[in-house]
Amino acid sequence: MNLKSGRVDQFGQFSKFKDLQEFNAHLEMWLAVHKSEFSKGELVGLKQLVRFAAKVPGVSNAKIGTVLKAIHMEYSGNGISRSTFKRMAAKAASLGLFSVLETERKNGSQSSNLYVFNRFPKSEPPKKEKMDHPNKTSNHSKTNNIQKNTKRTETGLDYSFTSDRVPKAFTELARYFFPKAKQIEEYWRMTAIAAYKHNCEQKVNVVQEIAIDAFKQLIRKMKTCTIARPIAYFYGILTRKFEEKYYEELFEMGFSARKEDFFAEFFYKK
Repeated sequence: MNLKSGRVDQFGQFSKFKDLQEFNAHLEMWLAVHKSEFSKGELVGLKQLVRFAAKVPGVSNAKIGTVLKAIHMEYSGNGISRSTFKRMAAKAASLGLFSVLETERKNGSQSSNLYVFNRFPKSEPPKKEKMDHPNKTSNHSKTNNIQKNTKRTETGLDYSFTSDRVPKAFTELARYFFPKAKQIEEYWRMTAIAAYKHNCEQKVNVVQEIAIDAFKQLIRKMKTCTIARPIAYFYGILTRKFEEKYYEELFEMGFSARKEDFFAEFFYKK
């Protein structure tokens, strides 16, 4: 069945997210893994497309020309080419970040594409080294070394080996629930991503305070119900708290306290 073009809110049934917060959390996880595979120009195109997927979380039917025009205006005339955007779309689709569906006008001619963002997969294929089996002709000593290395990898280093990049206060809190250094570092990495996204990476004390508060909220939630992906839930809390901090600062500067009021005021002044 061919999709008929129309307003984006007509495609609400294609959304795979309950709200914008969940969409943002999954998008950041996608980028955490695959960001390096996109060029700078392609990332600009992707992030602009994401903005057009905010009204219906994870769904956009914006025309390529509309996206390029928005980028052109935002970067004062320094936009990206149509071919760059198409390369980004093809790459993102091949990775599974989103699916591209064609729509058509009433007369049957092709209209703008429908971009449907996907949820970040809960599990990934095992890494190559885990899939490879030891050679049957290996000697006993080599086999023992493989077993020892495997055991060391599975055990991991405890919290005392956590990177210096992670504040001690956060490590001391997290270690009671996630005792391995790698686990703690992963939670802090998500904090760094959220802080960067909200332009707070330089506010060290603020970032640490929000991270600790968000982690405590995560633990409270985990004590009351089962969470399939705690780290994704943690990122969602971080995002909300950084947004709240952002609008608190706007309020102190004289803007409206509510997000909706701020945007109304902003566009009205313009």
